[in-house]
This record gives sequence, C-alpha cells and structure tokens, in this order.
Amino acid sequence: MTQRLADNVVGPLITDELLAREPAALELLDQRLAPWLAESGVTRIKVWDEHGRVVYSDAKALIGQEFEQEEWARELLKGGPATATLESQTAEENKFEADAGELVEVYARSASQSGAPMIFETYSSGQRVRREQQAVLMAVIPPMLLSLAGLQLTQLVPAVRLARRIQIHQAARNAMLRCAIEASDQERRQIASELHDEVIQDLSGLAYALESEERRGPRDLQPVFTNARSMLQDNIRTLRAMTSELYPPDLEELGLKASLVRLEAPLIERGMQLTVEIPDKLVLGRDLALLLYRAAREALVNVAKHSAAQSVRIRVRQIGRRTQITISDDGVGFNPAEPPMEGHLGLRIVRDTIQQAGGTFEVRSAPGAGTSVTVTLGVIAQPPASLAPLQPDSVKPVR
Repeated sequence: MTQRLADNVVGPLITDELLAREPAALELLDQRLAPWLAESGVTRIKVWDEHGRVVYSDAKALIGQEFEQEEWARELLKGGPATATLESQTAEENKFEADAGELVEVYARSASQSGAPMIFETYSSGQRVRREQQAVLMAVIPPMLLSLAGLQLTQLVPAVRLARRIQIHQAARNAMLRCAIEASDQERRQIASELHDEVIQDLSGLAYALESEERRGPRDLQPVFTNARSMLQDNIRTLRAMTSELYPPDLEELGLKASLVRLEAPLIERGMQLTVEIPDKLVLGRDLALLLYRAAREALVNVAKHSAAQSVRIRVRQIGRRTQITISDDGVGFNPAEPPMEGHLGLRIVRDTIQQAGGTFEVRSAPGAGTSVTVTLGVIAQPPASLAPLQPDSVKPVR
C-alpha cells in the first residue's frame, strides 16, 4: 500500500515547486493525501530527499529539517529493498510520534517528477496489525489443536505396544541378570565347598602328620618339619579366608549389615579397623542386597591386599528408590587414570554387573589420599512368573 501510494499519488506531485516549498505545491499534495490520512489508517507521511532533508510531511514543522541518514537509507536510495518495523518511535525525527505508542513504520523508494531518488515514509497504528495477528492466531489454533489431538490418537496404540514390549525386554534382561548372579554365587558355593571338604581337610591332615613327625622324628630334621608345618598352616589359614570370601552369606537370614561385618576378618589380620554404617530402616530386595554385598566384598578384598590402610568405612544410604553404598579407606591410594594391573578382575566384573542392572559404579582415588568406591542402584524390577529365574541347587554349607 505504501509503495502504491508513493508511486501513484506522491511521486508525480514531487515537483521542483514542491522541493522549493512553494505553498501551492504543498497545498496540492495535502489535498491528495487527506483521504489517505483520514481513511486508510495512515497517521503520518514523510518524504525525504537523498540528503536526509524532509521535503514534505503532514507535520508542517518537519519540512526543511535535515537528519543524518543511516546505512539502510542509503541502500534504499540505491535500489535496495523497502523496510518495515513495528515498534515505538523514539528517534530524533519522531518527536511528533513519540507518544503514539506502537506504530508500523514503512520506508519505500520513490522518485520525484524529475527522476531524483526519494524516500517515502508512512506511519500506521500498530493496533491494526495486532488485531490481524490475533485473528490469524485464532483461526489457526482450532485446526492445530485438532491435528495434534489426531496425531496423539494415532500414536497412542503404537506407543502402548512399544511400552509393553520395552517392559517385557526389561523383565527378560532383569531375569537374565538375576540368573547370572545366582549362577555366580552357586559357583562360589561349589568352589568353597570343594576347598573346605577336600583341599583344606587333606592339608589339615598333612599338618597333623608333620607335627607328629616333628615330635618323633630325628632331631636334625625337626627344623625342617617345623618350617614345613608353619608354611602349611599359613596356607590353610589363607584357604579358609578364601572360602569365607567365596561363600556368599544368607542375606535374608543375616541381613546386609551382619553379612558385611563378616567380611572384616581379613582386614583384622592386617591391622585394619572396619566401620559399617547402615540405616535402621533399610528396605532392600534380595537381589539388590546381593549386588551391594558383592560390590562391598570385592572392594574390601582390594583394600586388604593393596591399600595398606588403617581404617575402612562402609556407608549405606537410601534416598527414595535409590540405594547407595560407599567403601572408603585411608590407604595409599592410586591413580585411576593408569591401566589396572593384570589379573585384577573382581571389581571390573562387579562394575559390569552393576551397570547391567542399571546402576552406577564410581572409583575415586589419588596417590596418598585413599580410595573410595561408590555404587548406586535403583529398584530391580521383578520379572513376570514366566521369566522367573531358576533357583540354584542346594549346596552343602561350609563350616
């Protein structure tokens, strides 16, 4: 509209007489623009020459004033695109529009009767634009909401099927994890049982035989029998400690705290003190308790063998549906960035198991600053009856 007004109405009337500000030429342009100012919503009109001078305006006080041209105005005079803004007017040349609120300001390129480039500027009320925006918005909202509702309905059935499939896969995954844990514990029970009933019993009998030979044998061989018996008894104690570490306790009968306290024997032998902190009201399922116990057991094995610590602390916390266990010591520590030593697979196996169960496994340490192992687990979902794991065969308890 602004461009048509500039080309068809204003341009032909920008004559040399108008540029010279002759009253008759100004009056003629006022008459031609009066209907536009009265009916089209245009509230202000300005015509600028290429030097930034106002050659015409319905606000007579602006005619003849010069203002500094901005880069966009120079580009427009060279043939650049017209511009439009919707904002409050606060520039120096807008002193007559400063109190009008939000206005639509349009700049279009035009030319005088002699062909000189001109800038034609109009101001219109911003309320009209806002009303048009609201009308468009109100026209778009109903079909948009209906489309979204239709999209949600079409996605509902596939989403329900997908959710059920995810639940089934999650249950199967938890069942396999539970079977793996049970199989691992069964293997440990079997190994502990065989060590106790066969290897340790045979070595104990051999120790008694050596003690007998030590008493009855030749005097010159007594030191040999004594050293052999001492070495054998040390190995028997080591094997018995291994069976204690291998054999998982009955967590349902003893509880997690008592089971953890049973792990302190190897620490006491090395002069370490164990502190166990567990809340009185701790709600744990069997599988979750077993995973926490295994993490603590493997961490304490590493502490006993490598930390040279004076004290070890086990702390269990429960926040909402998540349970966290932290095993920390004041030992020599190590650099976690360095690759682990060969053969140290216990904690790595536990870490992989914890991560498979949807938990987190974190080790913090530094040389001379001790080590902290933190395991965080959520609730392990129970599988449906068709996916329940098989229970391991009963194994003769180790005494």
